[in-house]
Amino acid sequence: MRQATIKRVTQETQIEISLNLDEQSGIEIDTGIGFLNHMLNLFAKHGRFGLVVKAHGDLDVDPHHTTEDTGIVLGECFKKALGDKVGIERYGTAFVPMDETLGQVSVDLSGRSYLVFDAELTNPRLGGLDTETVEDFFQAVAFAAEMNLHARILYGRNTHHKVESLFKALGRAMRAAVTVNPDIIGVNSTKGVI
Repeated sequence: MRQATIKRVTQETQIEISLNLDEQSGIEIDTGIGFLNHMLNLFAKHGRFGLVVKAHGDLDVDPHHTTEDTGIVLGECFKKALGDKVGIERYGTAFVPMDETLGQVSVDLSGRSYLVFDAELTNPRLGGLDTETVEDFFQAVAFAAEMNLHARILYGRNTHHKVESLFKALGRAMRAAVTVNPDIIGVNSTKGVI
């Protein structure tokens, strides 16, 4: 079973995440930020992951630390759960429509950290989440998981729909990338490691 539990404690946040790549063992999300809870729930459901997130942060300051640190720990869980990455597809791309919006996420579990984020989020706040922290969350996941992550909104109007399409697409792209293919011998790279 490819799974990981990681706890990270700083003076700003206390985050514990359990991730199961192979079994939808339940989804329990509590970050203290309602909209982020909603997005992580969608991510796990559409990625078919078991995911438990317990996050406590300095929300009296703002949601930035909690959002970014949750992304860091989620990325670390993916890196740990994937181990040597033998047999995984490595790449994943998903397009997800949400009414008038179309979002796309592409990932490469390459061992190299990179983010391209191309989304105009015109509403500055969704519930208790500052929308500028959506990019910070994606960057934290990409860098902690050591993967390339490209996220973009092709078109759309409603900021909620834009963010939701990206989180769903991230789940679906990650599901494709972590899938084990019995036809792949070793790791999916001519280098022999990823």
